Amino acid sequence: MSVIIKVDDSARCPWCTGFDLYREYHDKEWGSPVRDDRKQFEFLVLESAQAGLSWATILKKREGYREAFAGFDYEKVASFSPSQIESLIQNPEIVRNRMKIEAAVNNAGRFLDVIEKHGSFSSFIWDFVDGIQIQNHFKNMGEVPAKTPISDKLAKEMKRIGFRFLGSTILYAHMQATGLVNDHLVTCFRHKELMH
Repeated sequence: MSVIIKVDDSARCPWCTGFDLYREYHDKEWGSPVRDDRKQFEFLVLESAQAGLSWATILKKREGYREAFAGFDYEKVASFSPSQIESLIQNPEIVRNRMKIEAAVNNAGRFLDVIEKHGSFSSFIWDFVDGIQIQNHFKNMGEVPAKTPISDKLAKEMKRIGFRFLGSTILYAHMQATGLVNDHLVTCFRHKELMH
Protein backbone atom coordinates (compact mmCIF):
# COMPACT_ATOMS: atom_id res chain seq x y z
CA MET A 1 0.00 0.00 0.00
CA SER A 2 1.27 3.46 -0.91
CA VAL A 3 2.04 5.84 1.91
CA ILE A 4 1.40 9.48 1.15
CA ILE A 5 3.58 11.94 3.02
CA LYS A 6 1.36 14.21 5.11
CA VAL A 7 2.16 17.58 3.60
CA ASP A 8 -0.28 20.34 2.83
CA ASP A 9 -0.71 20.76 -0.95
CA SER A 10 0.31 24.41 -0.62
CA ALA A 11 3.80 23.16 0.28
CA ARG A 12 4.04 21.19 -2.99
CA CYS A 13 4.58 22.17 -6.60
CA PRO A 14 1.06 22.98 -7.88
CA TRP A 15 1.18 20.57 -10.84
CA CYS A 16 0.96 17.43 -8.69
CA THR A 17 -2.16 18.03 -6.62
CA GLY A 18 -4.69 16.12 -8.72
CA PHE A 19 -4.64 12.67 -7.11
CA ASP A 20 -2.62 10.53 -4.68
CA LEU A 21 -0.49 8.78 -7.33
CA TYR A 22 0.60 12.19 -8.62
CA ARG A 23 1.48 13.43 -5.12
CA GLU A 24 3.42 10.26 -4.37
CA TYR A 25 5.40 10.57 -7.61
CA HIS A 26 6.18 14.22 -6.81
CA ASP A 27 7.08 13.53 -3.18
CA LYS A 28 9.27 10.48 -3.71
CA GLU A 29 10.61 10.48 -7.28
CA TRP A 30 10.43 13.67 -9.35
CA GLY A 31 13.74 15.48 -9.12
CA SER A 32 15.55 12.74 -7.20
CA PRO A 33 18.90 12.02 -8.89
CA VAL A 34 18.74 8.76 -10.86
CA ARG A 35 22.01 7.01 -11.64
CA ASP A 36 20.51 3.59 -12.35
CA ASP A 37 20.35 2.67 -16.04
CA ARG A 38 17.12 0.68 -15.85
CA LYS A 39 15.36 3.59 -14.14
CA GLN A 40 16.82 5.99 -16.74
CA PHE A 41 15.43 3.76 -19.49
CA GLU A 42 12.03 3.60 -17.77
CA PHE A 43 11.78 7.38 -17.77
CA LEU A 44 12.90 7.63 -21.40
CA VAL A 45 10.09 5.26 -22.40
CA LEU A 46 7.51 7.03 -20.24
CA GLU A 47 8.54 10.57 -21.21
CA SER A 48 8.47 9.65 -24.91
CA ALA A 49 5.02 8.07 -24.47
CA GLN A 50 3.80 11.23 -22.74
CA ALA A 51 4.37 13.49 -25.76
CA GLY A 52 1.07 15.24 -26.46
CA LEU A 53 -0.59 13.72 -23.38
CA SER A 54 -0.66 14.55 -19.68
CA TRP A 55 1.86 13.05 -17.30
CA ALA A 56 -1.11 11.98 -15.18
CA THR A 57 -2.24 9.72 -18.04
CA ILE A 58 1.18 8.07 -18.20
CA LEU A 59 1.43 7.64 -14.42
CA LYS A 60 -1.88 5.77 -14.45
CA LYS A 61 -0.51 3.45 -17.15
CA ARG A 62 2.94 3.04 -15.58
CA GLU A 63 2.34 -0.51 -14.33
CA GLY A 64 0.99 -1.45 -17.74
CA TYR A 65 4.21 -0.13 -19.27
CA ARG A 66 6.31 -2.02 -16.74
CA GLU A 67 4.63 -5.27 -17.71
CA ALA A 68 4.55 -4.59 -21.47
CA PHE A 69 8.19 -3.50 -21.61
CA ALA A 70 9.74 -6.40 -19.67
CA GLY A 71 10.21 -4.47 -16.44
CA PHE A 72 12.08 -1.84 -18.50
CA ASP A 73 14.87 -4.33 -19.23
CA TYR A 74 16.42 -2.49 -22.18
CA GLU A 75 18.27 -5.60 -23.41
CA LYS A 76 14.99 -7.49 -23.73
CA VAL A 77 13.15 -4.53 -25.24
CA ALA A 78 15.92 -4.03 -27.83
CA SER A 79 15.25 -7.56 -29.11
CA PHE A 80 11.44 -7.26 -29.37
CA SER A 81 10.25 -8.85 -32.62
CA PRO A 82 7.79 -7.28 -35.10
CA SER A 83 5.07 -9.56 -33.72
CA GLN A 84 5.78 -8.36 -30.17
CA ILE A 85 5.53 -4.77 -31.39
CA GLU A 86 2.17 -5.57 -33.05
CA SER A 87 1.00 -7.10 -29.77
CA LEU A 88 2.00 -3.92 -27.89
CA ILE A 89 -0.01 -1.81 -30.33
CA GLN A 90 -3.09 -3.80 -29.28
CA ASN A 91 -2.34 -3.49 -25.55
CA PRO A 92 -4.92 -1.22 -23.80
CA GLU A 93 -2.66 -0.90 -20.74
CA ILE A 94 -0.27 1.43 -22.61
CA VAL A 95 -0.57 4.28 -25.12
CA ARG A 96 -1.24 2.44 -28.38
CA ASN A 97 0.73 4.67 -30.69
CA ARG A 98 2.80 2.77 -33.25
CA MET A 99 5.43 5.50 -33.63
CA LYS A 100 5.99 5.77 -29.88
CA ILE A 101 6.17 1.98 -29.41
CA GLU A 102 8.56 1.50 -32.33
CA ALA A 103 10.65 4.40 -31.02
CA ALA A 104 10.86 2.75 -27.56
CA VAL A 105 12.17 -0.49 -29.11
CA ASN A 106 14.62 1.43 -31.32
CA ASN A 107 15.73 3.53 -28.35
CA ALA A 108 16.47 0.40 -26.30
CA GLY A 109 19.00 -0.57 -28.98
CA ARG A 110 20.53 2.91 -28.97
CA PHE A 111 20.61 2.77 -25.16
CA LEU A 112 22.78 -0.35 -25.46
CA ASP A 113 25.03 1.48 -27.94
CA VAL A 114 25.54 4.28 -25.39
CA ILE A 115 26.34 1.78 -22.63
CA GLU A 116 28.89 0.07 -24.86
CA LYS A 117 30.62 3.37 -25.58
CA HIS A 118 30.29 5.14 -22.21
CA GLY A 119 30.05 2.28 -19.70
CA SER A 120 26.56 3.30 -18.63
CA PHE A 121 23.76 5.50 -19.91
CA SER A 122 23.73 7.32 -16.58
CA SER A 123 27.36 8.44 -16.94
CA PHE A 124 26.58 9.60 -20.50
CA ILE A 125 23.59 11.73 -19.54
CA TRP A 126 25.06 13.06 -16.27
CA ASP A 127 28.09 14.32 -18.21
CA PHE A 128 25.78 16.96 -19.73
CA VAL A 129 25.49 18.57 -16.27
CA ASP A 130 29.08 17.77 -15.20
CA GLY A 131 27.77 15.03 -12.91
CA ILE A 132 26.06 17.46 -10.52
CA GLN A 133 22.36 18.29 -10.20
CA ILE A 134 21.55 21.79 -11.43
CA GLN A 135 19.86 23.71 -8.61
CA ASN A 136 17.19 26.08 -9.88
CA HIS A 137 15.30 28.53 -7.66
CA PHE A 138 12.00 29.13 -9.38
CA LYS A 139 9.22 30.87 -7.45
CA ASN A 140 6.32 30.06 -9.79
CA MET A 141 5.52 27.62 -12.57
CA GLY A 142 5.75 30.35 -15.21
CA GLU A 143 9.50 30.58 -14.62
CA VAL A 144 10.15 26.87 -15.28
CA PRO A 145 11.43 26.41 -18.85
CA ALA A 146 10.14 23.78 -21.29
CA LYS A 147 13.69 23.26 -22.57
CA THR A 148 17.16 24.68 -22.09
CA PRO A 149 20.42 24.93 -24.04
CA ILE A 150 21.58 21.77 -22.21
CA SER A 151 18.47 19.81 -23.25
CA ASP A 152 18.94 21.15 -26.80
CA LYS A 153 22.52 19.82 -26.81
CA LEU A 154 21.42 16.48 -25.32
CA ALA A 155 18.61 16.12 -27.89
CA LYS A 156 21.00 16.86 -30.75
CA GLU A 157 23.49 14.26 -29.54
CA MET A 158 20.84 11.61 -28.89
CA LYS A 159 19.34 12.20 -32.34
CA ARG A 160 22.81 11.79 -33.83
CA ILE A 161 23.15 8.44 -32.01
CA GLY A 162 19.79 7.37 -33.47
CA PHE A 163 17.30 7.88 -30.63
CA ARG A 164 13.79 8.74 -31.81
CA PHE A 165 10.82 10.62 -30.34
CA LEU A 166 13.07 12.37 -27.80
CA GLY A 167 13.31 16.07 -28.62
CA SER A 168 14.58 18.84 -26.38
CA THR A 169 11.27 19.38 -24.54
CA ILE A 170 10.84 15.67 -23.77
CA LEU A 171 14.46 15.41 -22.68
CA TYR A 172 14.15 18.44 -20.39
CA ALA A 173 11.17 16.71 -18.75
CA HIS A 174 13.42 13.64 -18.46
CA MET A 175 16.14 15.75 -16.83
CA GLN A 176 13.57 17.07 -14.34
CA ALA A 177 12.19 13.61 -13.59
CA THR A 178 15.60 11.99 -13.10
CA GLY A 179 17.05 14.79 -11.03
CA LEU A 180 19.62 16.24 -13.41
CA VAL A 181 17.87 19.47 -12.48
CA ASN A 182 16.01 20.42 -9.31
CA ASP A 183 12.97 22.26 -10.65
CA HIS A 184 10.84 22.01 -7.54
CA LEU A 185 9.62 25.50 -6.70
CA VAL A 186 11.40 27.13 -3.77
CA THR A 187 8.06 27.04 -1.89
CA CYS A 188 7.94 23.23 -2.22
CA PHE A 189 9.20 21.10 0.66
CA ARG A 190 11.12 18.89 -1.81
CA HIS A 191 13.25 21.76 -3.11
CA LYS A 192 15.22 22.03 0.13
CA GLU A 193 15.40 18.24 0.53
CA LEU A 194 17.16 17.96 -2.84
CA MET A 195 19.65 20.76 -2.26
CA HIS A 196 23.20 19.56 -1.62
